[in-house]
Amino acid sequence: MQRDTSTTTPSTTSGRIRHRKRSNEVIPEVSKANGTQLLVNDKSKYKSMLIRAYSSIWMIGGFVLIIYMGHLYITAMVVVIQIFMAKELFNLLRRAHEDRQLPGFRLLNWHFFFTAMLFVYGRILSPRLVNTVTSDMVLYRLVSSLIKYHMVICYALYIAGFMWFILTLKKKMYKYQFGQYAWTHMILIVVFGQSSFTVASIFEGIFWFLLPATLIVINDIAAYIFGFFFGKTPLIKLSPKKTWEGFIGASVTTIISAFMLADIMGHSQWLTCPRKDLSTGWLHCDPGPLFKPESYSLRGWIPHWFPRKEVSILPVQWHALCLGLFASIIAPFGGFFASGFKRAFKIKDFGDSIPGHGGITDRMDCQMVMAVFAYIYHQSFVVQQSLSVEMILDQILINLSFNEQEALYLRLGEILQQGIPRNS
Repeated sequence: MQRDTSTTTPSTTSGRIRHRKRSNEVIPEVSKANGTQLLVNDKSKYKSMLIRAYSSIWMIGGFVLIIYMGHLYITAMVVVIQIFMAKELFNLLRRAHEDRQLPGFRLLNWHFFFTAMLFVYGRILSPRLVNTVTSDMVLYRLVSSLIKYHMVICYALYIAGFMWFILTLKKKMYKYQFGQYAWTHMILIVVFGQSSFTVASIFEGIFWFLLPATLIVINDIAAYIFGFFFGKTPLIKLSPKKTWEGFIGASVTTIISAFMLADIMGHSQWLTCPRKDLSTGWLHCDPGPLFKPESYSLRGWIPHWFPRKEVSILPVQWHALCLGLFASIIAPFGGFFASGFKRAFKIKDFGDSIPGHGGITDRMDCQMVMAVFAYIYHQSFVVQQSLSVEMILDQILINLSFNEQEALYLRLGEILQQGIPRNS
């Protein structure tokens, strides 16, 4: 009896070990034959295409309405998207059994999330908020005080969350709790940090938010259509349904669309004017040299019988080509990263809130990469780095008290009356 037990135990243990190793492998569908996962071979592709198209129409319609309503509503949309993304990602590592033993622990994730939101949006929106309340002295002083101690407030909230986490540590739950702590901070850095660049771009002019976001949508739709009808050659193992035909077709379509859309959007002051406050009124401004057409002669490039001898191009259209190139070649790697991430967690989608598309995070993977690039590109190659009257006034309103501003005004008046030479 003892001999039989001793001989069967190792085999049982080894079987369990082998089974456990197999369960940690990547989803087996990745290793299937290349052709079986392509859209051209998918028997239910037309049904999924109709569901996807129906959802896309509703999303695009709602998006256009929010763009028409203005900067604040677009910002609110971004905040809602960030909250849904955080919810989907928080749930990835959530375990019901452990959470039941840690009452209130889930609130800690949201505490850190909203603390990060207060910090990031406080820094982005503070100049606009000051410009909005300058006419009301009481509100102005209150807002000025909050902005002055903004970093202290955010740090205090973070430290409170840190202490909350330490005090809730429970024996035999340390690994799960520290894993949740690290996961929360990863979400804040990778997801919230990147997508917050979108809001910074919105107030520089809706153009710098709308064009990059639209290019990602066009690239996604074009890649799906070209892969749907012509896809034969797999592009990357992380995403078996992506094909070279879809990638190349989407790249050409996106670059051409970028050049054309920049011309259409560039003629609208609602899209090109920056918003200096948090009001919702209509905007009027000097569009600046980027949005003023320049004529280029076509003589020597076209036949003599061609009726048009010159063409007008907005300078911003050349910048749009750079955005289109990035949206075509680099931004899709955000989707590949998300695909690898989902396979690591053995899930098909991050959620099911959008029929045919998955979750909010499934639609925002490339948008986050594009948002960061669009903001950095705008600040590096579009915005003039020299000081302007608006920049100086913003700093005065934010950093000086009312009495200090009054003293500065009187001192500046004395300097101008004395006629002291100034740099022109």
